Amino acid sequence: MKNPFSRVRIFARETKDELLKCSWPTRAELRDSTVVVIVAIAILGVFTMVSDFSLLQVVDLFTSWVS
Repeated sequence: MKNPFSRVRIFARETKDELLKCSWPTRAELRDSTVVVIVAIAILGVFTMVSDFSLLQVVDLFTSWVS
């Protein structure tokens, strides 16, 4: 049976080698991507809020007709 610590060491070394091959974003690219995500979240939040409010008004209208 292999030593489990040597397997962990091999895994850590291979992981480090793979991470060195990655291309990491620059600070400007990271900032721009963060701004895009925040704007998208804000738009989606407003859309959800308007949809929820509109649906609530439609349901209230229908329920007022029924009662």
